[in-house]
Amino acid sequence: MISDQLKNQHLLWRAGFGPAADQQKQILKESPKKLFKSILESSRKDPVLFDMADPALKSLVMTASGSAFPQKRNLSPEEKKNIRTQSVLDIKALNIRWLQEMTESDAQLREKMSLFWHGHFASKTVNIFYDQALLNIIRQHALGNFRDLLYSVSKSASMIQFLNNNQNKKDHPNENFARELMELFTMGRGNYSEVDVKESARAFTGWGASLQGEFEFRKRQHDDGVKTFLGKTGNLSGEDVLDILLNNKQTAVFITRKIYRFFVNDQADESKVAELAERFYKSGYDIQKLMASIFSSDGFYNEENIGTHIKSPVEWLVGIRRQLPQEIENPDVQVLLQRLLGQVLFNPPNVAGWPGGKHWIDSSSLMLRLRVPQLIYSSDAILLKPKDDDDLMMGMKDVQQAVAKLRSGEIIRTRIHWDIFLDHFKDKPDAELFAAIQQLLLQSPTALSEPGMKKYMDLSGRNAMIQSAAIRFMSTPEYQLC
Repeated sequence: MISDQLKNQHLLWRAGFGPAADQQKQILKESPKKLFKSILESSRKDPVLFDMADPALKSLVMTASGSAFPQKRNLSPEEKKNIRTQSVLDIKALNIRWLQEMTESDAQLREKMSLFWHGHFASKTVNIFYDQALLNIIRQHALGNFRDLLYSVSKSASMIQFLNNNQNKKDHPNENFARELMELFTMGRGNYSEVDVKESARAFTGWGASLQGEFEFRKRQHDDGVKTFLGKTGNLSGEDVLDILLNNKQTAVFITRKIYRFFVNDQADESKVAELAERFYKSGYDIQKLMASIFSSDGFYNEENIGTHIKSPVEWLVGIRRQLPQEIENPDVQVLLQRLLGQVLFNPPNVAGWPGGKHWIDSSSLMLRLRVPQLIYSSDAILLKPKDDDDLMMGMKDVQQAVAKLRSGEIIRTRIHWDIFLDHFKDKPDAELFAAIQQLLLQSPTALSEPGMKKYMDLSGRNAMIQSAAIRFMSTPEYQLC
């Protein structure tokens, strides 16, 4: 029989980034139903929006024709160089700020949903104004209505630039946004024709964004002719196309399936997906109601769903920080770890986002994951160098210099607050410590050998044993699962 402790830990890992050290007593005492109610309540309040753009950068770009990334004729070569370099630094700061929010915020479900939507609506522009505006949209609507989220993302400067809709003009339609809208954001491949792509691209002509980051409808560039899209004919606008897609139940099925695979199991149970999708559609695309249906169902706690999800690099990194509260003296090292492990926030591999699942693990990344807890414990150096990201570097030496600190030999300088973690075990007899630590840190049913593990633990004292055991458990393949 699955214990409430394991169920609660499962819930905290899937509806957030794992249990925090100070939630250990709550895990043991509360029912999963009561715990989910508190998780949901903590995510209801509006998020504090991020603004990580450097003040000097804001001043520079806003005085140059009042635009975020002005045309070349408005700036000197030195100013353009400074803007590019500073934007990369600010995006890195935004990355670190969001990680901090994921780690410390009580609104765990909202931030976890935001991470999901960040991968679903994958975009990268190397423009701090565009990137943070899209993230703020996602965090605002993460648990709201999918219709509002889809509309806002579709009109964001980040998505318009990334998918070339600024170049989508009457008589010269660009199909990038229209195609990805259907294939990746709503219905999924196989549910539309090439004619639908072409016709919807015509509907989105004239949808653009100013260099300042504001949505613009350029009427002269819009094709106002008759169009036929998914069986609907008329002088269709971009908004009409979005409404047609939302009125199609296949959109609810596609989104629900993707959410199910992210939050429940990589192998979707199609009967459950169909049931959830029907409720999602009838609710008018209420995301919070969908998530409540998922996390409140008995099936969510079935054995086949527990300890079977491979943590993404971000989930893994934030989870460690939540379970072992710590101060990181050089927070930039977290970006290095993301690059080494294959998931850098604001830098998805393509418009499809990160594939997830078994793609997170290969021989190199697994070995690093197994090593990092010890590096954190001993403030040791990472002796690996990430590959240069040509998209991020954009072939510019000044941008390369901006990320030059992410190099081989970077030391993880942290101070772990062990007192919070140790307090959980103060009433545990010595004979029960090993099992208790394992139950807290591992979701996998595999029982590790106590004699074998103790060979690598510090047995000089009770606290030393607990600390070294925690690090050893976090350094196992089993800890990569939740």
